[in-house]
Amino acid sequence: MSSSGRVVKRVILGRAMRSDRLGETLLPKRLALPVFASDALSSVAYAPDEILLTLGLAGGALAATHSWQIALGVVIVMAVVVMSYRQNVHAYPSGGGDYEVASVNLGPKAGLTVGSALLVDYVLTVAVSVSSGVQNAASAFEFLRGHEVATAVALVVLLTAMNLRGVRESGKAFAVPTYLFMITIIGMGVVGFYREATGTLPPAESAAYELAPEPGMGALGTAAMAFLLLRAFSSGCAALTGVEAISNGVPAFQKPKSRNAATTLLLMGAMSVTMLASMVALARWTDVKIAEDPETQLLSNGVPIGQGHVQDTVMGQVSKSVFDGFHPGVVLVSIVTGLILILAANTAFNGFPVLASILARDGFLPRQLHTRGDRLAYSNGILILAGAAAGLIWLYDAQVTKLIQLYIVGVFVSFTLSQVGMIRHWNRHLAVERDGRTRARMHRSRTINGVGAVMSGLVLLVVLATKFMHGAGYAIAAMAVLFFLMMRVRKHYDRVRDELRVDESDTQQQLLPSRVHAIVLVSKIHKPTLRALAYARATRPSLLEALTVDVDPEETKALQAEWDRRDIPVPLKALDSPYREITRPVVDYVKSIRSGNPRDIVVVYIPEYVLGHWWEQALHNQSALRLKGRLLFTPGVMVSSVPWQLASSAGAEQRLDGPVAGDVRRGEG
Repeated sequence: MSSSGRVVKRVILGRAMRSDRLGETLLPKRLALPVFASDALSSVAYAPDEILLTLGLAGGALAATHSWQIALGVVIVMAVVVMSYRQNVHAYPSGGGDYEVASVNLGPKAGLTVGSALLVDYVLTVAVSVSSGVQNAASAFEFLRGHEVATAVALVVLLTAMNLRGVRESGKAFAVPTYLFMITIIGMGVVGFYREATGTLPPAESAAYELAPEPGMGALGTAAMAFLLLRAFSSGCAALTGVEAISNGVPAFQKPKSRNAATTLLLMGAMSVTMLASMVALARWTDVKIAEDPETQLLSNGVPIGQGHVQDTVMGQVSKSVFDGFHPGVVLVSIVTGLILILAANTAFNGFPVLASILARDGFLPRQLHTRGDRLAYSNGILILAGAAAGLIWLYDAQVTKLIQLYIVGVFVSFTLSQVGMIRHWNRHLAVERDGRTRARMHRSRTINGVGAVMSGLVLLVVLATKFMHGAGYAIAAMAVLFFLMMRVRKHYDRVRDELRVDESDTQQQLLPSRVHAIVLVSKIHKPTLRALAYARATRPSLLEALTVDVDPEETKALQAEWDRRDIPVPLKALDSPYREITRPVVDYVKSIRSGNPRDIVVVYIPEYVLGHWWEQALHNQSALRLKGRLLFTPGVMVSSVPWQLASSAGAEQRLDGPVAGDVRRGEG
């Protein structure tokens, strides 16, 4: 990397951190809450919308009468899941989360199913959260309308840069907006409850409209009505995304890690439940109406309102009612909501790289994902997440109503398998535990996880039944593809490990003496050639010879004469090449040596020179590079590059330009 590149990198990411400073990146609870809980907290900004949008398909009456029941069901599920995950973080504090629980208790394939589901869900979390944040911000800042995709992608890039600086750095940056969001929304709830109690809460801006059912939804039968209610419930369960993030991030907490993680999980659950319940209640009291197709479904005096109507989110409409006459309050809600939705993606930026690192450690993903970057963050995982999320935002035009249909199925797959795994975990420990008090605690924990498993499983079935044809099928397909790819990666690593394993017979065989046949490739007599010859002679091989390719007989004859005149003490052999090829004659000659003496080792020395500028590469042949590529696949052959630094390369060692192979016949092209 050039010096200017290093300066830019340092400005963006900060100074590189030593490995022994990893402890300095650990998070106290006050920073862990905004880092890991922003996803679950932010769901209050879109979960009520999804509930009302789905119920609104059958008209306004259904939304008015059943929205609170749907919200109550979501709240109950969230409370059970939070209590269940508190057991997880105590039992498995290593950071594997659902993946580790499922792998240990249900087997590697179950763990891999959870891993693939969570990775897909993390990508969707970034795409949904950022897109929703941009949409909410556009309700207050009109100049963003029409530029949602570009804005969302730019925000993903910004989040990526902040997370590359490290977990603690991003936690400090996100703490203030997250706490401000919680204070603002709870404050709006308090003001709204007070105004409702005193009879001063005005209706929402959409209350004056009628909400017409979609065609064919006007007179639903009992079965169709139940299906619609279940679909609304499954959409509202988007509020539970992010609950699992804390169990995956336990290693990032300060000690005592499990206790701090469990406390943070409880705080997150309490705040999420409070805000979600208050938002749905305020939306019901202010008679908020929201439709998937407002131009045709919203009626004014029985007539569709038509084009030109801009439909605000539930949060936006409620804030205008609660803070009627106090516009700064509306602006504040819009700003903090947009911020928290964007920052909610930060939960995925912390969860995805850690999970990918653990999967890479176990051989299911490329090993590079297990390596920390300059700032002790898992940089490769962060970059992959950002690229995938930006691609989804572009593909779905940053529209939350489309992206949300792919959402939550992955997280409920992980919820269900994790809780089933925890039941087996407690069963295994109860089989050997004899202390009465400990057994009572384990029985209590198993009951909590059992309820969580049943409830998560039921919600998963509802989600699959109601959302499969609306987009969840694509998410499942992505999980299946990722599962297959990770299995293939693991098979590759296992095969390589088996091939490279050393046993006793291999050790004895390596100790046996073997001949070394050294070959120096020669194009002409110049300094790189003489250095390669000197280096080869210094290694004292059993047999040493120089090799050139006879493409031009006159040049080959002149080379032989110059060789003899200089009295170089290495025999020079010329290979015929009637078709003017360079690579094939050399490779065939090397293979002939191996076939005649299979226990010999052949070392091919290739003189090269280092260029100082990238544009110089186009001026030189790449035959040595191609030849090395072929020789690397020949058993029993080793390739040694002997570089010669040209004057133009002085000071260029800091650049990315590496040695460029010269023509092994001509020395340069």
